[in-house]
Amino acid sequence: MSMKALQVSDVSISYNGSLAVDKVSFDVEEGDLLGIVGPNGAGKTTFFRAILGLQNYSGKIRLFGLEGKKYHPLLPLIGYVSQKVNFEQNFPATVSEVVAMGLLPEKHLHKSATILQNCGCCWNRVYKKINKDSDKVLEALRTVNLESYKDRRIGDLSGGELQRVFIAKALVKDPILLILDEPVTGVDVETQKKFYGVIKKINEENKITIVWSSHDLEAIAKLANRVACMNRQLFFHGQKEEFFSNKELLKTYSESAMQMHMHHH
Repeated sequence: MSMKALQVSDVSISYNGSLAVDKVSFDVEEGDLLGIVGPNGAGKTTFFRAILGLQNYSGKIRLFGLEGKKYHPLLPLIGYVSQKVNFEQNFPATVSEVVAMGLLPEKHLHKSATILQNCGCCWNRVYKKINKDSDKVLEALRTVNLESYKDRRIGDLSGGELQRVFIAKALVKDPILLILDEPVTGVDVETQKKFYGVIKKINEENKITIVWSSHDLEAIAKLANRVACMNRQLFFHGQKEEFFSNKELLKTYSESAMQMHMHHH
């Protein structure tokens, strides 16, 4: 029986009196790779901020059965990669130094492990088995195929490489949930392919639950097992086969994406 990693019930979020997210409800099973699709301005980033404890909301959000403040001790175990990685070009750090920033002190992890054990979560800690922090960093870089870049300066990387470094930084702490917010925006096709390979590997081999927002329907169709379609409200949540075989839904998705696009211009 798989556990629910995330449960969202009737979540609404307002900005300056207007609804950015309107009564959204869905569950994410442990081990799921959920692809969230929706136009720009659909409230996806705002919604992610609520899960991460950075945004006020009404309704309920549960992480591994724990609600609200009760899951706050688990927040450091959520890996998050945002759409735009803001990094000072001349920042004097190497790739491995940036990934090492993601490491959490063992005593902190001990507390989280106890909480997770008590709620019956099977926490698959890939990097825990490695003793030295430097080896954990190396292993996380190996996972995203950037091992040979460990001593490079962060300012010398391409956008796609930088995103993979930030995935490694999110992975090195053995996250219980990985949230990716349109992580390949503005990245070339070849790099996107590599990136998608990494996502698949993390989900299948490391059994990490992933919630990933993207405009790339083709990639979602290939990689996700479930899809949520969102534009302030939730239009659909279910198996990806159901979503992609539903002409009406796809039409609604492309129309709302087009409307938002026109609105933004």
